[in-house]
Amino acid sequence: RNLKRLRRIEGQVRGLQKMIDQDRYCADILGQVSSVQEALRAVGRELMRNHLKHCATGAIRAGGKEADGMYDEIVDLMYTHSR
Repeated sequence: RNLKRLRRIEGQVRGLQKMIDQDRYCADILGQVSSVQEALRAVGRELMRNHLKHCATGAIRAGGKEADGMYDEIVDLMYTHSR
């Protein structure tokens, strides 16, 4: 599903390149840039969800240093992706 989304985003970015090449109205280009950014955020949210559901769950269940490392990773990811 994420690959399908990323391919669609790739098409949107190619569309942006064409808009710039055609010297289209800046406000229209900026609207499309916002659409691409939101689409990328949606992919990031889905990847985060999958990471928490699979990778993080396993590491936390394992306990010990593996769990501690995962907690740190999750905090870092939340900080990085909340901007």
